[in-house]
Amino acid sequence: MSTVALMWEARAVDGRGAELLEWARAQAQVLAAEPLRREVFRAPQDRVLVITWWAAEFGDGLPELPEPAADLITRPVHRWRFESVDGG
Repeated sequence: MSTVALMWEARAVDGRGAELLEWARAQAQVLAAEPLRREVFRAPQDRVLVITWWAAEFGDGLPELPEPAADLITRPVHRWRFESVDGG
């Protein structure tokens, strides 16, 4: 079994970064399964990033954060999936 990291990144409408951050934190806590690890980050321009790590194979179906309400974000959510190559 390998480790897969799911990355979810969104940009809030100007001035609503704190709201998007709290929404993402809440969503990361209620995933359909428990990840090995999860972290939530923020960045300038009201961006929020959530990374979850899973004991899984790259193509496995894994729970992901949904799209926030359209009026909270400036563009569709960006999503990436990575597989660990170092085993650490």
